[in-house]
Amino acid sequence: MPIVWYVVVSALVFCIGTYGVLTRRNPLVILLCLELMLNASNLALIAFARQHGNADGQIFAIIVLVVAACEVTIGLGLIVALYRRRLPIDVDQMNELQG
Repeated sequence: MPIVWYVVVSALVFCIGTYGVLTRRNPLVILLCLELMLNASNLALIAFARQHGNADGQIFAIIVLVVAACEVTIGLGLIVALYRRRLPIDVDQMNELQG
C-alpha cells in the first residue's frame, strides 16, 4: 500500500480533530479531539518510518503517546477539580485559572 493513503487518512483525522478543537466548548470533547490530532501525527510518523525502513519515527510516536497520556491526565484532573467546586465546565466561561 502506498504511503500516500496513510498520509491522506492522517490528514483527514487531523482535520477532524482541529475542527473539533475550534468549534466545541466542552473540555472533554476538546481533549478527545486533541487525542485525534496526536494519533493522526503518530500515523504519519509511523508511515514515514516504515517507508524509510528505520525505527526513528516509531520511537518518536511512542514519545508522543507518553505526552498525550500526560496531557489527558492533567486535563481530566483540572476538569474534575472544576466540577467538584461547582464551577462552569464551559470553556468560554472558565476564568478560574486566570491569575
